[in-house]
Amino acid sequence: MAKKGEDFSAWYNELVERAELIDKRYPVKGMDVWRPHGLAVMNLIDGLIHAEMRRTKHQEVRFPTLIPETEFQKEADQIKGFGANVYWVTHGGESELDVKLLLRPTSETAMYPMFSLWIRSHADLPLKIYQMCSVFRYETKQTRSFLRVREIHFFEAHTAHATWEDAEAQVLQDLEIWERLAEKLCLPYALTRRPDWDKFPGAKYSVGADTMMPELKTLQVATMHQYGENFAKPYNIQYEQADGARTFAHQTTYGMSERLLGAIVGIHGDDKGLVVPPAIAPLQAVLIPILFKGKEGPVMEACRKAMATLEAAGVRAHFDDREITAGSKYFDWELKGVPLRIEIGPRDVESGKAVLVPRDLDSKQGKSFVEASNLAKEVESALAGVQQRLREKAQRIIVEHQKPVITIAQAKAAEGIAVLPWCGSEECGLRVEKETEKAVLGVPVRVQGDKVVEEQHPSAACGACGKGTTMVMRVARTY
Repeated sequence: MAKKGEDFSAWYNELVERAELIDKRYPVKGMDVWRPHGLAVMNLIDGLIHAEMRRTKHQEVRFPTLIPETEFQKEADQIKGFGANVYWVTHGGESELDVKLLLRPTSETAMYPMFSLWIRSHADLPLKIYQMCSVFRYETKQTRSFLRVREIHFFEAHTAHATWEDAEAQVLQDLEIWERLAEKLCLPYALTRRPDWDKFPGAKYSVGADTMMPELKTLQVATMHQYGENFAKPYNIQYEQADGARTFAHQTTYGMSERLLGAIVGIHGDDKGLVVPPAIAPLQAVLIPILFKGKEGPVMEACRKAMATLEAAGVRAHFDDREITAGSKYFDWELKGVPLRIEIGPRDVESGKAVLVPRDLDSKQGKSFVEASNLAKEVESALAGVQQRLREKAQRIIVEHQKPVITIAQAKAAEGIAVLPWCGSEECGLRVEKETEKAVLGVPVRVQGDKVVEEQHPSAACGACGKGTTMVMRVARTY
């Protein structure tokens, strides 16, 4: 397998197949087959999202895949940019359709005609729904599994509120949801308000969560959009206020995709294979017997007892009793990223011990001997250690590769994220993109109390025009 530090792209492309996450041989480019291991990891990620949706009182829905062209084109300004990237359905059998249909690239134009029927009164608000589905975009750039594909496993939450302030509170809740998820996925991120030329079509503003991949490119892994009334007006989403007056609803959306899994592969994996955070590992621990001729019975019995203990404690564990060498088993489970290996051999049985080997540490450095009688607690502690180390290691990547600069030339030369003073004008932003051959991610933001605010910096000269400013932009190479 290619080395991660020598050729990340080749390493990544090879690993996602060798670790049996997906199979790219399906005869439609950019539409991969999810294999059991990959789907199991994604299902656990989805499970965390479902739990957050239940906690925040979103209700799950499922909308049709096909959208009529008439609805898609109802407000052209709101969906500009998507038209060139959709898959069109023009025939039903041999009959040409009266109205063309398209496979949804996103679901605003599918959902909002129904919102106009569901929302009548202030008592119907807030409306908070979500779905997990496939969206389809005819990606013309080079595809890469999970990161840039044509059929995308997608999560989208859509909400409607009585006021702008209520919608703003929803954006804050979305950011809180993301923070909780990112911690469990061990993903570092920077929050950035997208520039107007790169925000979601129809949004008043968009906030992106960008992580840092080993190539020192940023990857957008979550986005939150404040729509205001921009979609409510063309889709006539109105409600009756307490005084009888009718007014338009304010809306938000929040989206994530299988890119989450791609980020986990790229950030945590190593030259042995995947390293899966325990929170989303289909198998959190694998138990491997170390067998010697004539002593198999006691070892196998100790392993069976250990498995019963782990299962009773709720650990997702597997007893690998295949008749192959222990080394072959190590190789297989390291490739698939199981966070913890447990070994039990004849000496361990005699001493009442078990050996724990965390996946993220060198086998000599990380190996520990624990009391078999306290195995469940020791395993839970070891898994918590893996989770914490992965999170801290990944966070260092994004912290260490954000560099303040003062000129466009320095922004172009910087590795990772360059932080450049900016007056806020589109003209200067587009100039920076052109001259650096990178993307302007936008303005750094953070949550302060009940608001999303721009980060303030010492007064400096805009890197493009020289005008005084306290605003900065993040500039980076992106996927």
